[in-house]
Amino acid sequence: MAGRTIDISALIDARRLGAFNYKLIVLSWLITVFDGFDMMMVGFTAPYMRDQLQLDQIMLGHMFSAGLAGMLLGGFFFSWLGDRIGRRPTILLTAFLFGVLTIMTGFAASYEGLLTLRFLDGLAIGGMLPLAWALNIEFVPRRMRSTVVTVIMIGYSLGTSLAGPMTVLLAPRFGWQAVYFAGGAGSLVAAALLCAGLPESVRFLVSRAHTPARIVAVLRRAIPGLLVSDDDHFVLSNEPVTRQPFRPQQLFEGRLLWVTPLLWVGYIASSLAVYFVANWGPIVLEQMSFSRNTADYAGSIGSAAGAALGLLLMRFTDGKGPGAVAFYPLLAIPVLLVVGLASVSPAPLLLSLTILGGALVAGGHFGILSIASVFYPTAIRASGGGWATSVAKLGAVAGPTIGGMLLAAGVPAVRTYALLAICPAVLLLCALGIARVIRRSTVPSASSASIVLDSPGATGAAGPASAAGAAGAS
Repeated sequence: MAGRTIDISALIDARRLGAFNYKLIVLSWLITVFDGFDMMMVGFTAPYMRDQLQLDQIMLGHMFSAGLAGMLLGGFFFSWLGDRIGRRPTILLTAFLFGVLTIMTGFAASYEGLLTLRFLDGLAIGGMLPLAWALNIEFVPRRMRSTVVTVIMIGYSLGTSLAGPMTVLLAPRFGWQAVYFAGGAGSLVAAALLCAGLPESVRFLVSRAHTPARIVAVLRRAIPGLLVSDDDHFVLSNEPVTRQPFRPQQLFEGRLLWVTPLLWVGYIASSLAVYFVANWGPIVLEQMSFSRNTADYAGSIGSAAGAALGLLLMRFTDGKGPGAVAFYPLLAIPVLLVVGLASVSPAPLLLSLTILGGALVAGGHFGILSIASVFYPTAIRASGGGWATSVAKLGAVAGPTIGGMLLAAGVPAVRTYALLAICPAVLLLCALGIARVIRRSTVPSASSASIVLDSPGATGAAGPASAAGAAGAS
């Protein structure tokens, strides 16, 4: 076995998902559940904050945007850190910081305190999602990358779905602060579990030329029965091993010259719509004469429905390519226009269409999330996904701010849904553009590696592993 060259890209692409992958997905859910809970709970607790702290709509808009501005900056920094020191330590750092800062938010007693803590809270979690995507992508075959990202984001939707019921359960009896205490405590428990079970990315270790002993330890954990040793040489097909720091121009090399800008624009538009619905949705429904509890439950139902739509989409995205992302935006446009421009009655029909519109917006957002990291090579994957997510926060910051300005200016709440239709239209065009670029640049992959496995039912043959691999970024 001494001296073999083993292509990690070909090895992983030749495998099916195993117990290791499912455990990693569950651990990643722990990250995304509380990220989603945090995003939604500020919208659900906003009416209670408004009443207790005498906040007007402009102040609420600034509070919503402060957390998103923090996430924007945090995404740039922590994605860079994740590509430099590794996925695992960066995820753990952000998880613990996020839990502590969420609890501290429950102690805020002023508008200024809320702004500061929301910003710091956003800073801590800004890079968590892209790092979770990168870590999972780097352990699964290329044919399942979008699927796995979507499955991970179900945790995010679970968190968003829980925010409404948890607010209804806790806020009326114990105050809005109790929601933040519960969310922060849960985040710290999740961080402790991550510390115990989260691995480092094997692709990251190879791309950064870490010691064979460390790579072997992760491989044996990921693929029980794999015959590897510290004497083997590990490579990634068509990806150079480098210790060079990330450079922003790498995001625009080759086909990424078009993919990155289209991804950013579509992601910005989708984020604007999602964060408008998340932050202003309950208040907008209240102004449309629905009760506060009805508004809270409607938001949670819409989030759950969006997750279900995301699950339906994921296999089409892996099988058909990024063009599948355009499907839900195509459906969302007419639904939002009908809600915003037509005088829909009776009230149950209006509420149903509103939920459907929000679910389609969320489903489209799942689509763009599922492809945000897949087109970047390992050495810059966290930065590619992290920069896309951070740039998208421009839309996330703008959504709550624009919503506050529109409502403060006296625009009827229902009309905001018609304006919201612009966002899925932009996402539709960008998804089709990305699909065209990828279709033109796709090159057939080479054969997979051959590795000795001593576990029952394992595939492979004896002999040195081939260094050949897929053309293009892995």
